[in-house]
Formats: sequence, C-alpha cells, structure tokens
Amino acid sequence: MRTSNTLGILLWADLNRAKDNQASIYVRITVNGKRATLSLKHKVSVSDWDVHRSRVRGTNQNARKLNNYLEQVTSDLFSCYQELKAERKLITSNAIKARYLGEDEENHSIMDIISYHHEDMEGKLKWGTQKNYYTTEKYVSKFLLKRFKTSDMYLRELDYNFILKFEKYLRGYVPTDHQRKMGNNTVMKHIERFRKLINLALKLGWIEKDPFINFKANIIKTERGFLSSDELNAIEEKQFTIGRLQLVKNLFVFSCYTSLSYIDVINLTEDNINIGIDGELWIHYRRVKTAKVIRIPLLPQALQIIEAYKNNHKSKAQGKLFPKISNQKLNSYLKEIADVCGIKKNLTFHIARHTFATTVTLSNGIPLETVSKLLGHSKISTTQIYAKVIERKVSDDMKRLREQFLNSNKESDSMC
Repeated sequence: MRTSNTLGILLWADLNRAKDNQASIYVRITVNGKRATLSLKHKVSVSDWDVHRSRVRGTNQNARKLNNYLEQVTSDLFSCYQELKAERKLITSNAIKARYLGEDEENHSIMDIISYHHEDMEGKLKWGTQKNYYTTEKYVSKFLLKRFKTSDMYLRELDYNFILKFEKYLRGYVPTDHQRKMGNNTVMKHIERFRKLINLALKLGWIEKDPFINFKANIIKTERGFLSSDELNAIEEKQFTIGRLQLVKNLFVFSCYTSLSYIDVINLTEDNINIGIDGELWIHYRRVKTAKVIRIPLLPQALQIIEAYKNNHKSKAQGKLFPKISNQKLNSYLKEIADVCGIKKNLTFHIARHTFATTVTLSNGIPLETVSKLLGHSKISTTQIYAKVIERKVSDDMKRLREQFLNSNKESDSMC
C-alpha cells in the first residue's frame, strides 16, 4: 500500500498550437505518474514565454500581473494537495484538479432544495399548503431573475442581505392582474415558507450558514373577522331564487353552525352523521387540514340544511351531503350575497368558522375549552384569539350602554 505521494505541478504554454503568435497557458498536475491538465484561460506571446522558468519574460506591468497569477495557481494547487492529505482522502491528480475547481464537493442550489421539497412533501402536505409553496417559489424565481439576472443560485451564496433584498422585492411587487399589492403579513408568510426550505437544506447538510439567523419576522396581529348576530340573521333569512346563490348561502350558514372549513363541508358524506353520546345527531369527521378527529353536535340550523339536500341528485351522484362547488366560485358568490344582504365586510367562507367561534358559541356562554374542542384546535391558546375578540365586543356593548345611561341622566337633569 502506498504511504506517500509524489506531486508535480508544471506550467506550460502550448507553443505548437499558437495562433496569431498567442499560445494558451496550461497547468499539468502529476501525482504518482498520473496526469491531469487544466486550462488557465490565459494566453501569452510565443516570444515572451520562458520555457525553462515556465514564466513570462519581462518586467512590464502585464508580465508581472500574469506571473503573479501563475504563482497563485501553483500555490493554490499545492494547498489543495495539503487539504486532501489532512482530510485523509485519496490523493490523485484529478482529485486535486476537482478540489481546485470546487467540483469535489456537491454544490446545491435554491432550485435543488425546491425540487427536493416537492418530492419529499408529496403526500405529506395538503394541496392548499403545497399550492402556497408553489406561489412562494414563483416569487423566488422572479426575484432571482430581476435582482441577479439568473434563474438559480448556489445555497452557499445566500446571506442576510439576500433575505432583506427578497423582502424588499415582495413589498414592492406590483401584480399585473387584478390582485392587490401584498400586505405585511402576506410578505412574511412568503419569507417564512422560504425560511422552511432553507432550514431543510441546513438539516440535509447542503448549507453551512443560516442566512436567516439575524432575521426576525414582523407579523402584525389582526383581529379575526366574523359576523354579528344581526348579520348572520340577515343571511339566514334571505332566500335566493338563483340556485348557485342559495347553495352558497346554505353552505356558508352550515359552516357558521358547525365550524367546518370549506374542504371539510364539501367532503362530508352520510357516513359522517352519527348518533352521539346524547342520542342526538353529531358530525364525526377527520379534518383534512390537521387529520384530527372532531365530533360536533348538530344544531337545528345545520340539520335543516342537511335535510334540504337529502334528495339532491347532484350530491347523491357525488356521494356527498352537498353538491360540490369550487372554493374560488364559492367566495366569489359570497361577495354577491354580502351586497344583497347589506353586509359591508369582506365576506369569505373562512369567516363562517370565525363566526361559529364568536357569535354562535362564545357569545352564548359556551366555555372556551368546549369551543376549542369543537374547532379541533390542538392548543387552547389558539382559541383564546377569539376570546379576545369577544372582550372587544363586550367593551363596545358596554360603551353603548354607558352612553345610554349618560343620555338618560342628561334628559332627567333637563326635566328638573
């Protein structure tokens, strides 16, 4: 077994293939008689090359500059040899050449971690979550093209400045379609998704430094939108002659009294309706988003809507409780319903879930722990957000009551 290696580094100009009196310069690496050649991408005049010294003749600025470069190449190649030796790796001429060119280590890029994430998360993430990642990745690609004029970058090139520039790009991004510019929290969501991709790269050992280490996401807390009792009643009492609007209204009201999200409402089947512990009908269902099993007693309003679609041909053909409609169309029709019912809020299907938590349950004295279980929350702190909303409602109600008392006292004083 060989215990030592003989290293030779030779700089030479290919004088025999010179064109227009210009010869290309190469370096030959020899280890134990085996050679590897590397072009240095520099040329020299045939008459200026000193074959014996393997350097450029003369002392002018160009000659000194090229000779300094050649000295540096020789020094760097020897350093590569010493690194491989210290790492107890197999030393060959090609190994030294690869180390010099940075090709001996696998250099992963942003697109590599994106591709890996797509494959690794397939079947693990719900489609809605995966779709959000696709959107974030689209903005990353747009940013790379605009800021760096490239379609990809090595992960090792990422730094804190890259993150700041990406955040600035997102905040200034002007959509070409009907969408509005991104709000602060939308920008932060894209940043956080990109951060998760980088964390995955760190775990895989594809990157040594975390470019996010000094970055702090600035999420602005917002109150959850919900319908008041009067607003919910306005929608419930409104009857639509247009079938699509009546369906959307019913699905929305059903969610207000069950807390189920769009995808969970659409996926319900007769098998999900069972007799509960109290002898009444309950929903037994595994939520799509969290895979958590939930059990929800059916209130009279929800039961009436189930009964209304009991013999619906479309829902029966689909094997579901309700006819299927896309989330996009549903939210679009909710805007029409809001206008007709005189509701000024930006009505979306998710507001129904918030309305269940606030107006339907907490406002009617249902304990926070019970509401948390009905919503399928794993932590009660998540449900406490709604409790804070109720506190604000209590504050507003008491303010109005206080004003009534003050007005009443003023009227009494004027009568005296």
